[in-house]
Amino acid sequence: MAPLILNSLTEKDLLRQCLDGDHNAQKQVFELYAPKMMAVCKRYGRHRLEAEEIMQDGFVKVFTNLHKFEYKGSFEGWVRRIMVNTALKLVSKKSFRDEQIGLEGYQERSVDPSVYAKMSADDMLALVEKLPKGYRTVFNLSVLDGLNHREISEALGIKESTSRSQLVKARNMLQDMIIDMNKIAM
Repeated sequence: MAPLILNSLTEKDLLRQCLDGDHNAQKQVFELYAPKMMAVCKRYGRHRLEAEEIMQDGFVKVFTNLHKFEYKGSFEGWVRRIMVNTALKLVSKKSFRDEQIGLEGYQERSVDPSVYAKMSADDMLALVEKLPKGYRTVFNLSVLDGLNHREISEALGIKESTSRSQLVKARNMLQDMIIDMNKIAM
């Protein structure tokens, strides 16, 4: 763990204070990690209020389970995993049933790489937020969180083939949005 120092305390000292019930230390941990965790939660929530709810529930779990953190790996990574798992609990199987499972009608399209170069990370995330919930969830888990289709299927309770098709559709939908944006900009 990197020796994070905050107000002359290491991260480990701060976490020990949290375990001792120090509300000021908990506030410091929250303020330290909330901005990054909100970015994670916004990827899964349908809107800002839902993302805030995910983050709030996630931090409750963080502080409730802090005694389980074993200092193997980064604390930030542990918190991030809790946020993703909390978000996934809000994702229902219905999201996937509402979206067509097959890949009919989708063709590979290419977008000029220079179009991507002109886009900021915020522009891309804004497009990802416009995806239907099931597509967005699988895209986030696969592309941004690095899970494979088996892990996604287990986390969401769906078939691996559904995960694959949702990812393909998400990518195609993103390409369509980028092509449309490029046409408007011309």
